[in-house]
Amino acid sequence: MNGEDSLGNVVGDILNISHDAVYRRFRGETLLTIHELEKLCTHYSISLDSLFSLNKNKVLFDFQPLDQYDFSMDTYLENILNNLKMVKGQGNPELTIAINNTPLFQLLNYPHLVRFKLFFWAKTHLQVPQYKDELFKYEKFSDKTFGTGVNILKIYNTIPSKEVYDPDLLRGFVREIHYYYKAHLFEDPRYAMHLLDKLDLFMDHLKEQAIIGKKFIKGTQAPASGNDFEMYYSETFNSATSILYKSDDYSGLFIAHNLMNTLHTSDKIYMEDSMGVLKKQIANSSVISVVNEKERNTFFAQIKKMIGNVRKKIELDLEEEE
Repeated sequence: MNGEDSLGNVVGDILNISHDAVYRRFRGETLLTIHELEKLCTHYSISLDSLFSLNKNKVLFDFQPLDQYDFSMDTYLENILNNLKMVKGQGNPELTIAINNTPLFQLLNYPHLVRFKLFFWAKTHLQVPQYKDELFKYEKFSDKTFGTGVNILKIYNTIPSKEVYDPDLLRGFVREIHYYYKAHLFEDPRYAMHLLDKLDLFMDHLKEQAIIGKKFIKGTQAPASGNDFEMYYSETFNSATSILYKSDDYSGLFIAHNLMNTLHTSDKIYMEDSMGVLKKQIANSSVISVVNEKERNTFFAQIKKMIGNVRKKIELDLEEEE
């Protein structure tokens, strides 16, 4: 309800009962019938199984079926924005994130990189029919799309986060760019160089945030307080991107699913289990934000070297063709 209406009004309208009847149920003086439970669960998309906690070994997830998915960047970003608004609307929210390959929130500082990622996902992995004969090319963003991306960044930046990165950061992304270049799937082959240059700049911006321990949008100034960013380096492998959010009132978990789709759950037992794993992962990692300059510099140098090596391969190939 997010404080937008009273319990009596909302539940009374759904169940077609009076305010007094609602509050009798709220106080436990009158039990909800199975039909009333069905109406409430249907209206709010709540699983009745989750209310009864029937089996501790079973977890219920929400997800977006791929055959119903709109692959426009607008829709994809709007879904992310709505989820972040939900998290931000809670009391004292915080994020704990394990990054596998692509830090999508941070990548929105360079939205053309996100557009390539979505295009690659739709055309190559999911083979969406309308992308079959399309080549990737430069396109200017609409004001709406750009504005949605900025709004996501603004909200994400204001929520304190602990984020775990591993040695494979962006390696898959760079391979995707190189694959599109070799497969002649860029309208202009030189656009591959442009994307790699953007990735290089992205790493500079991520490092700048790590140095001061603050998140901020590229081209703006870091705030004096707030926007806390704890960056950790794990020498092992993050098997999947996991985003755990926790607040005074609520907690939940988003897990990467089918490459760039997500599963979501608020199952308490699963949440506790996941938080336990993330805490152990953080304990076995090195903090590289604010402190540990040597380890931080080494990590970023390795990623930038990997990007540079692929850039050199493409440069040589382009020179040979000329």
